[in-house]
Amino acid sequence: MFRFKVKQKVFEIGPIKFGGNRGENPVVLIGGIFYEGHKIVEDEKRGVFDKEAAERLVNMQDELSDKTGIPAILDVIGFSEEAIRRYMDFIADITDKPFLIDSSNPQVRIAAIRYAREVGLERRVIYNSIAAEFSKDIEFEVIKETGISSAIILAYTRNTVSSKARIEVIKKLLPKVEKAGITKPLIDTFVIDIPSLSAACRAAIEVKSRLGLPCGCGAHNAVATWVGIKRLFGKEGRKAAIVAANIMPIILCSDFVLYGPIEDCRFVFPAAYAVESAYKYSYRLRDFLEI
Repeated sequence: MFRFKVKQKVFEIGPIKFGGNRGENPVVLIGGIFYEGHKIVEDEKRGVFDKEAAERLVNMQDELSDKTGIPAILDVIGFSEEAIRRYMDFIADITDKPFLIDSSNPQVRIAAIRYAREVGLERRVIYNSIAAEFSKDIEFEVIKETGISSAIILAYTRNTVSSKARIEVIKKLLPKVEKAGITKPLIDTFVIDIPSLSAACRAAIEVKSRLGLPCGCGAHNAVATWVGIKRLFGKEGRKAAIVAANIMPIILCSDFVLYGPIEDCRFVFPAAYAVESAYKYSYRLRDFLEI
């Protein structure tokens, strides 16, 4: 349906391809695991968790990926250095796919990529994330030191409803990112609530049309921060909203979506499969609207 006039960059990280025109390469769906409050985690500080339950969740996502042909990877979230190392060991052992290393604490992220280099995972991990307002010089230094080549570049801005502000942030960050040795930047156009979702989707279109870089977002944040939706529509209604939020960027040309808790793969994959199937037909028929 949509086709960009600017040549699209496709980055291969392990067996996973990010980028391209819709219908050319499928969207990459990214499920969060070991997130705050995750029931499978027994001790967030030490990284103690139910390994059997974790493997079942990873297998469930992988099975849906195999069934739909939509690639899937994990956003591995840790709240301490000890925990993130344990999570990384576990995930690296049960899957050969790349995975995101994620923490709200920059020291944990830094420790994670140092550990990745130590155990030979530096080509499999994706640093999540670099943001102009929050990332310190030490993060860029350690990224370069460890040879990490891929990172999520977060277009964080205080002007949450402006797509233009997001573009400015990305332009400001890219030279610094390249200097740090990141050759495969994945642009996260930043979703924090419902109003920011549309701005993030528009920003993704603009980044792809100007720079040709792979784009996506954590679309589930739009609903996760929506106070009162469960009271208004119930549990099922909230799930429907989560699916809609995650599907919106896929329809509007994004290349990856962090869809939230891995348990939601049951709902997100079938919906994404419907959109991907429709795009495949238009791509096959060369029925494009160039943008």
